[in-house]
Amino acid sequence: MTMSREPGRARGILLTLVKLAISTALIAVLFSRIDATRLWATARSASPLWLATAVIIYFGMILASAWRWGVLLNAQGIHLSFARLTGSFLVATFFNNFLPSNIGGDVVRVTDTASAAGSKTLAATVVLIDRGIGLLGLVLIAALGATAGPRLLAQGPGLGAPALWAGFIIASSLACTLVLVPHALPRLLRPLRILHPEWVDERLGRLRDALDRFRTVPASLVGCFAGAVVVQAALVGFYVCIARSMHIPIGIPELAFVVPISLIIQMIPISVNGFGVREATFGFYFTRLGLSLESALLVSFVGAALIMLLSLVGGLTYLLRRSAPALPQPEGAARTVGVLDASESQPYS
Repeated sequence: MTMSREPGRARGILLTLVKLAISTALIAVLFSRIDATRLWATARSASPLWLATAVIIYFGMILASAWRWGVLLNAQGIHLSFARLTGSFLVATFFNNFLPSNIGGDVVRVTDTASAAGSKTLAATVVLIDRGIGLLGLVLIAALGATAGPRLLAQGPGLGAPALWAGFIIASSLACTLVLVPHALPRLLRPLRILHPEWVDERLGRLRDALDRFRTVPASLVGCFAGAVVVQAALVGFYVCIARSMHIPIGIPELAFVVPISLIIQMIPISVNGFGVREATFGFYFTRLGLSLESALLVSFVGAALIMLLSLVGGLTYLLRRSAPALPQPEGAARTVGVLDASESQPYS
């Protein structure tokens, strides 16, 4: 058992080291092209009031994220308190920011809801759908920013509004099809049966049932999408406040484009939590607007620093709940998903 795990662990370590090297190299290249004295002088001029406003907006974004997650869970008959979901989301944010990959946060969310759902598959399906809807909101905000701020795109080739709108329409159409025809996705995934027919069939069945429940309550998906748009708009507002704090003259439409695009690019797993890739993306677009590379790095780094600082609240939440008695399973949770199979009736860890 130990020997079989070692190759996978070694690959994971190697991949992390490669990502670290890429992040370090990108940041080193960017810092070689700036005036460190001017960077520090601008950072010292930051307005505490604007930064405090950014912090408030970020916490509001966490609350909206937990609410939209709860909307999806309720649609599946899984009823958890808003406080519990908020605490879980804070812990997930902490893991996202202090582990080499943001998958850790999703594992936290799945683990925290699997017992109430009675199924890890159902809990994971809800988290994945929440992620997918969040991505749709991200692309919509980017398309709106590209449409409202054409000055950003007038300086040469780049990802423009038509491509973003096309991507949003195609992705939305695909998402609607998967919900309206809940058997479609499980059928597409049936080749996975070659791995373990019984295990895969059962999970695909749970996936189909979850999609079918969403089909009967479309308002939950609409509400989640509205929440996703609010979340992404709040994240743009967070960076707007950071830019305003240092008197960096970049408009809301421009940041409404740059911030989502940077998040989309960070999904490419080539860096440690987006470091280096995020700064390079900000630098590319800021310089196209005639702004200094220093201003791009400041907005990116200050934003990342505030997010990591605020995510420590999630770390504290994690420590407190580990020392607290286990929460009882919500009444009726077992009835939500029917009879559990032996493999999913074990304690969740």
